[in-house]
Amino acid sequence: MIKSKKLLAVGIVAVLGLAACGSDDDSGSASDSGAATCTPEGSDEESASLTEPMGLRAPQSATTDTTTVVAEGDGATVGVVFDITGRGDRSFNDAAGAGLDQAIDEFGVTGLESTPTGDGDRAERLQGLVDEGAGLVVGVGFLFGDAITATATADPDTSFAIIDSVVDLPNVASLVFAENEGSFLVGAAAALKSQTGTIGFIGGVENDLIKKFEAGYTAGAMAVNPDIEVLVNYISQPPDFSGFNDPAKGKELAAAQYEAGADIVYSAAGGSGLGAFEAAAAAGAPGDVWAIGVDSDQYELVSPELQPYILTSMLKKVDVATFQTIKSFNDGSFAGGVQVFNLASDGVGYSKSGGFVDDIASQLDDFAAQIAAGEIEVPEAP
Repeated sequence: MIKSKKLLAVGIVAVLGLAACGSDDDSGSASDSGAATCTPEGSDEESASLTEPMGLRAPQSATTDTTTVVAEGDGATVGVVFDITGRGDRSFNDAAGAGLDQAIDEFGVTGLESTPTGDGDRAERLQGLVDEGAGLVVGVGFLFGDAITATATADPDTSFAIIDSVVDLPNVASLVFAENEGSFLVGAAAALKSQTGTIGFIGGVENDLIKKFEAGYTAGAMAVNPDIEVLVNYISQPPDFSGFNDPAKGKELAAAQYEAGADIVYSAAGGSGLGAFEAAAAAGAPGDVWAIGVDSDQYELVSPELQPYILTSMLKKVDVATFQTIKSFNDGSFAGGVQVFNLASDGVGYSKSGGFVDDIASQLDDFAAQIAAGEIEVPEAP
């Protein structure tokens, strides 16, 4: 039987000193719970090298204090509102930005973007993009649920999209993901690669959606080794969403898991996961300890000295969802409603960068095929 240990360190909430991802109440449903969407706003010096911007497309000019022009083109005008610190998280926000950049390159859309300073100005940022002429506005993260509901109701002729939440309005596309399915694959990878029989999971915030990551990861590991031990930590509890913004705490918890015998740790914790990568590098030699990334292919995004520790990443293809939504708006086929991105639609998956899972890729792909065909049902709760 699996032994899943909740190693919640004493005093976790007391030591969280970084800016919060948001303060909205967790609704408790998988469709509108939180995801690993936020970035470090006050990272310590140890994590500074990890949290510098990726160097994606540079803005051309600013139109207002809150809206930035990324590129001007002949296509539709599209706006993206990132969560908290915007581009530079090497994860969720950057994936959405990459989708916008691809649409700019392929369709010549005019791209606008904005980043709120907190919960209080989310609606203002959305409305600012509408006022600047965006016909489609994308909110990156579940915390935009209330703001998009209000803005989309007030602006019925504008199209909206929200990632990781469901807003039931005819002019809103709700883009949700089967994170449990992608996490199953990296859980299987962890079990196949583990030498100690103990692996770890770190969640940013203990809400229903991050529990989907844990559930899938554990199920995948158990499918390979029913006796595997999984150590589990969550950094914060709703309504405290600072767990997505604390790489120092992510590093501390990952270090404790490596010390307790885990040789592979998977982080579904936004910017906090960057600290877990540093913990892996401090815990042992490449190949003896590993970290698993989330959302984007984080092997491609971290510094070269950390790349040998990134076994794989669970790909939550926010870039694909963002790009496809912009494409549909640009060609006139945009429709509101729920769109699910899962293994069957290639909306989630795992990365092979670095070649560290090449020897087990056929086994992982076989699991993926069984899940896509409905032969394996992946749980959504631990």
